[in-house]
Amino acid sequence: MYTESHGDESALTAEKPLVFSKVTDPEFKKIFDYNDDYLHFLDASKTERLCCAEAVRQAEKAGFRPLSEFRSLAPGDKVYVNERNKAVIFYRIGTEAVTDGMNIVGAHIDSPRLDLKPSPLYESDDLALFKTHYYGGIKKYQWVALPLALYGTVVLKDGTKISLSIGDRESEPVFCVSDLLIHLAGKQMAKKAAEVIEGEELNLLVGSIPVKDEDVKEAVKKNILKKLQKEYGFTEADFASAEFEAVPAGKARSVGFDESLVGAYAQDDRVCAYAALRGILDLDETPARTACVILADKEEIGSVGSTGMNSRMFENDTAEICALLGETDTNLAVRRTLRNSACLSADVTAGYDPTFASAFDPLNSAFIGKGAAICKYGGARGKSGSNDAHPEFLAKLRGIFDDAGVFWQTCDMGKVDQGGGGTIAYMLAAYGMDVVDCGTAVLSMHSPFEISSKADTYMTWKAYNTFLIKY
Repeated sequence: MYTESHGDESALTAEKPLVFSKVTDPEFKKIFDYNDDYLHFLDASKTERLCCAEAVRQAEKAGFRPLSEFRSLAPGDKVYVNERNKAVIFYRIGTEAVTDGMNIVGAHIDSPRLDLKPSPLYESDDLALFKTHYYGGIKKYQWVALPLALYGTVVLKDGTKISLSIGDRESEPVFCVSDLLIHLAGKQMAKKAAEVIEGEELNLLVGSIPVKDEDVKEAVKKNILKKLQKEYGFTEADFASAEFEAVPAGKARSVGFDESLVGAYAQDDRVCAYAALRGILDLDETPARTACVILADKEEIGSVGSTGMNSRMFENDTAEICALLGETDTNLAVRRTLRNSACLSADVTAGYDPTFASAFDPLNSAFIGKGAAICKYGGARGKSGSNDAHPEFLAKLRGIFDDAGVFWQTCDMGKVDQGGGGTIAYMLAAYGMDVVDCGTAVLSMHSPFEISSKADTYMTWKAYNTFLIKY
C-alpha cells in the first residue's frame, strides 16, 4: 500500500490519489471558483473582528438575521449571534426537535500575531517605536524584516469607537520589526532559534521625523502623537482602551506555476472558518437536525475569555435557541441538545513537508492535495489534552463522506514525542457529544505565510456541508 524510497529528500508516499487526479472537469472548475472566493475572504478578514464582520455580512446576504430579532423560531429559520464582534455563532433550525441534537461545525477565527502593549509608544535614539506582545505560538524570528499592517480599535471615554487599518493598501505605509545585519550578528547567530529574537525585541518601527521644536523632548514621539490625533482622533491616553494587531501586510495569493496552492497569513484557522461558514450558507434545503456553525475567538491562547470556547458563550446562545423553540425547561433542554449533538472540530493540521520529513510519521500524516484531514486525536505526550473520537462516530462519518464524494484522509500531527497541538474538540466533547477534528492540512503553520492546497480547502467545505445536512 505504501512505497518507500531512501535518502534525505524522499519519504513514504501514500497510495491514496490526489484530489486533482480524480475529480471531474466540472468539479475541477468548482475547486478554483471556491478558492477565488476564499482568497477574497482572507483579504477581508485580517483580524478576528474583520473576520466576524465579513462572516456576518455574508450570512445576512444569505438571509440570516440576529437572534435578537426573533420572538419565536421555526424550521428553516436562519439565525446568528454576534459575540462582542469577535466571535459569531450561526444556527439553521431543523425540522426535528432541537433536543434530539444538532450537527455542529466549530472553528476559530483568531490567529498568531503581534499585539500592541497598553502603553506602546516610545522614542529611542530618534526613532519612534511600538512595544508589542506576541499572541499565540510563533517563531519570533519569522516576524522581523517583514512588512506589517496595523489594525486597531480605539474606544474613547465617551464611547466613540475609532477603527484603523493601515498598511494593506498600496497607497499606505507599512510597519516592521528590524533585524540585526548579518555583518554584526555573530553572537545572535550562535543562539538557539527560540532566542535569536527575544519577545521584548519585537518592537514596531513607526517613524523618525521630529516636530520642529528644538526644546521638545522626544520630538519624534511627539510628531507621531500629533499625526494620530489629527488623522485618527485619539491621544496617547486612549491607548488604555484600545486594541491593535500587527499582521503581515499583503494579499492572499495563489502559489505555484499551476496555481494549485493558496499562500496567506492566518489560514490557521480561517481556511476552516470559511469552509464552515460556506457550509451552512450553502445548505439548499432545511436540514432535519438543526445545523450550527461556531466561529470562536481566543483558541490560539487557550480558548479563554468571554469569546472563547471555554466560556459559556455557546451554551448561553443555545439556551436562547431552545427557549425560542418553545422549550420550557431550558436548562434541561440545553443539556439534552448538546448531549445528543455531533460535531466536527474544524481546525487545521500539519501537512506532510518533504523538506522536514524527519518530523512526520508518513503512514499517519496528512498529505497536501489528498482531501480533508480527519484527526482521531490531538494533544501531546501520550495524547494529553486530546479528544479521542469514538470509532462508531468515525464509521458513520466515513459512510456519509464516501457517499457524497468527499476526498478525505486520516492523520496524526507529527511523530510521537515530536510535539503536538490542541483544538477546541475536547471542550465540546465535555458536553457528551461526539466530536472529531476535521480540517485542512497546512504547510508552514503559524508562520506569516501559510500554504494550503486548493483541492483540500474545497474538500473541507464539501465535508462540512455534507455533515451539516446528512449526519
